[in-house]
Amino acid sequence: MKQEDSDVDTLVRKRIRGLRVAMGLSLDDLAARCFLSPSTLSRIETGHRRIGLDQLTAIARALDTTLDQLVEPVDDSDVVIRARHDAARGLTLWMLKREPAVTVAKMRLTRPAPAGTSQLKAHPGRDWFTVLSGTVELALADRRILVETGQAAEFSTMIPHAFGAHGGPAELLAILDHEGGRTHLRLPG
Repeated sequence: MKQEDSDVDTLVRKRIRGLRVAMGLSLDDLAARCFLSPSTLSRIETGHRRIGLDQLTAIARALDTTLDQLVEPVDDSDVVIRARHDAARGLTLWMLKREPAVTVAKMRLTRPAPAGTSQLKAHPGRDWFTVLSGTVELALADRRILVETGQAAEFSTMIPHAFGAHGGPAELLAILDHEGGRTHLRLPG
């Protein structure tokens, strides 16, 4: 076994025990939920038994987690969020959480919303954002709505829309569905 494999193996075992303890489950409780004997589960947690994929799948399900979450590596990429810049759009983006159904992003806007309606986009779903600093201009079809620091907005994305900074840079925290993430967060490279 390579060192890298050993590190992942150790990490998975620690995560299994940590989740079990955090959920308030005894070895007997978890063993019953994943159809393993308590002694097998104990040997898995302590490293005295190799973990089979079928066992790992059952344990993940019993701990209300996924295989991906049990085996994901630990490095700076899961802690440090690096900004991505798009100068042409006046957008700086920090992807805070991306799941298949929803994207959470912190955005810094420096350009205003498009002046006309021809650049507004529509897509299925809903978008939600709260303004952290500055003022955001939300263009919804023919309407222009100013959303200030501390305020939030939610709207149907079937209405042609765009948003931008008003009177200087603005920062917002957005929750976007899949289509909203694809539309608003595309960056070069």
